[in-house]
Amino acid sequence: MKLCRVGEPGLEKPAIIDKDNTIRDLSTIISDLNPKTLNFETIDKINAIDLNDLTEINPDLRMGPCVGNPSKFLGIGLNFKDHALEQNLPIPDEPIIFSKFTNCVCGPNDDIEIPKGSEHTDWEVELGFVIGKKAKYISENEALKYVLGFFLVNDVSERNFQKKRGLTWDKGKGFDTFGPIGPYILTKDEVSDFQNLNMYLDVNNERMQKGNTNQMIFKIEELVSYMSHCMTLYPGDICCTGTPPGVGENMKPPRFLKGGETIELGIDKLGTQTHKVRKI
Repeated sequence: MKLCRVGEPGLEKPAIIDKDNTIRDLSTIISDLNPKTLNFETIDKINAIDLNDLTEINPDLRMGPCVGNPSKFLGIGLNFKDHALEQNLPIPDEPIIFSKFTNCVCGPNDDIEIPKGSEHTDWEVELGFVIGKKAKYISENEALKYVLGFFLVNDVSERNFQKKRGLTWDKGKGFDTFGPIGPYILTKDEVSDFQNLNMYLDVNNERMQKGNTNQMIFKIEELVSYMSHCMTLYPGDICCTGTPPGVGENMKPPRFLKGGETIELGIDKLGTQTHKVRKI
C-alpha cells in the first residue's frame, strides 16, 4: 500500500493512495502517520477495511512529508560503490552513520532553501526506509521484519558545513528543508526488489545522478542490524541509505545550487519529487 500525508504544513492528514491512484482520507482510522501509528498493527487495520468507504481527497492539495515527526532521521554515508569510486575513496569497512536533524523534514515538492551564506549546497537522491517495530540488537536474518516500507529522499547537504566546519557531518545535513521525504511510503510487501531500483536526479532538466540500489555496499538488512547495535530503533524512525554518483561537489569544476533551480528526482516504484530552490 501507498501511505502519504496531505495538507498544509502542520495540518497534514494521513491518507492512502488506492490502486486507481485516488487519494483517500485515513483520518477516521488513524490520527497521523507518525511514531505512534507507523507499525504493523496499523497496516493490519488498514488491510481490513474497504478503501472505497474512505473519503476521497483533492489530488491538488499539497503532499506533505510521508512520516510525521520522526524521532530519528539517520543517514548512511558513502554507501554506493560507484559513488566511492567517483571520489577516489576506499570502500568503508563499516557503515558510516550520521544524523539529519528532524527539523529538516519537508514535503516532496516543497521549496529547498539555501542557507544564509552557503555556496556549497548539494543534492543526493536516496532510498529511504521507515522502521515498523522496536529493534535492538537484531540479526541481519531478522532485520527485514522490522522494516515497514520504503520511500524517496533528497539528502540535501551543505558541503562546507559537512566537511570543513568541524569533525562531524551532521551540521551540514540538517538545515531546514534539507530532508524532503515522500511522496509516499510503499509498504515492504510491494517492494521485493528494493536492492535493484533505478534512481535519478535532474537539475534544470539536466541529468546529474543516475544509479541503482544494487550498488549499495551495505544492504538494507545489514544497515538495520548494524544500527540496532548502536541504538534502539523505534517505529517511525527513518533512514536514508546513500547516493549514486553525480553529486555537485564531485564535478569538475564542482557545481552547487545557487537559487532559482528546479530539481526533479525519482526512484522506481517510489514516485518523484520536484523542488524549486530559493535563497533565504
